[in-house]
Amino acid sequence: MAPVHVLDKYYLSITLLVTIGYQLLGFAIAWTLQISPEALFQHHISPDLSIRRSHPAILTLLIGNTFHTWNVVASVLVMVWATRLAGFLLFRVLKTGSDTRFDEIRSHFFKFFGFWVGQILWVWTVSLPVTILNSPAVSDVSQGGSDPSFGTARDIIGIILWGIGWLIETVADAQKFRYKSSRPPKDRPTTIGIWSWSRHPPYFGEILCWWGIWTLCLSPTTNGSLPSSARAAQYGSVVSPIFTFLILMFASGVPTAEKPTAKKFYLLSHAPADTDTTSASRSPSRATYPDAWNKYKAYLNSTSILIPIPPVIYRPLPKIVKRTILLDWPIYQFDEVVDGKAARDEAGR
Repeated sequence: MAPVHVLDKYYLSITLLVTIGYQLLGFAIAWTLQISPEALFQHHISPDLSIRRSHPAILTLLIGNTFHTWNVVASVLVMVWATRLAGFLLFRVLKTGSDTRFDEIRSHFFKFFGFWVGQILWVWTVSLPVTILNSPAVSDVSQGGSDPSFGTARDIIGIILWGIGWLIETVADAQKFRYKSSRPPKDRPTTIGIWSWSRHPPYFGEILCWWGIWTLCLSPTTNGSLPSSARAAQYGSVVSPIFTFLILMFASGVPTAEKPTAKKFYLLSHAPADTDTTSASRSPSRATYPDAWNKYKAYLNSTSILIPIPPVIYRPLPKIVKRTILLDWPIYQFDEVVDGKAARDEAGR
């Protein structure tokens, strides 16, 4: 069977329309029932964001009906990555019984809707390397596409990058889940396994995965013969790993974890004591962990924010190197004077 030509020769329009369709359907169900995306996944109504990112790969592979080695390998790697992550998130929700990440925005229509719109952009953009690879413009030889021999150095590098990233994500998720399940002391940061080398190893692994996918998908351009427009489209799909990096470093990833985690440890040592001794619900003062903040600051000084680096190497590095080249930028820093005061005031209300 010949490839199906839909709307445009790169499958950009059809994948965007399909992504918009099922994301808006997911939003409508989630808003009506007031449940999170993970709860939708748990009830088999809508899959998690990670598995959604495999939909363009599956869709374009099937309608493209071109099963060159590149198409199959790249599409399978995306599906393996998405299935593993979605399976882990489902397992975690079933074990913990809830997901509190959406509690604050679920009751606000525009905030919740904005989250789903963000997913549309993320899913479609991140999938571009495989979407364009599977399109007739790149893979249909009868329409000017190309099918060079598989196994070049670029192919191997792409698969290795993906494999390392996938392994880091998998191991890090398993290590942290097991650690949290053991009910560790409240004043101890997660420093087991790969978490002793990086504060956010799953994010580093995900970034590597998408750089690997993009590298692998480029071979028809670098080792084949494509029209200039198709080559430009493939090179342009570099927005996928770049967008992943930007989202995780400036939006839904590191920023949502760094300061909130620092605030938690700061309050363990500095929160005002609960003076309501008559309340039946009185909780002990969190200041009963006087060393928690100092321990956490030592952890920050010893553990890279993203790139896994042994503490013995990272700890003595100059602060300027950590705050620039190694990505521990000022936007992530918890200021004890400004942020600390705000945290104490909030805790004292």
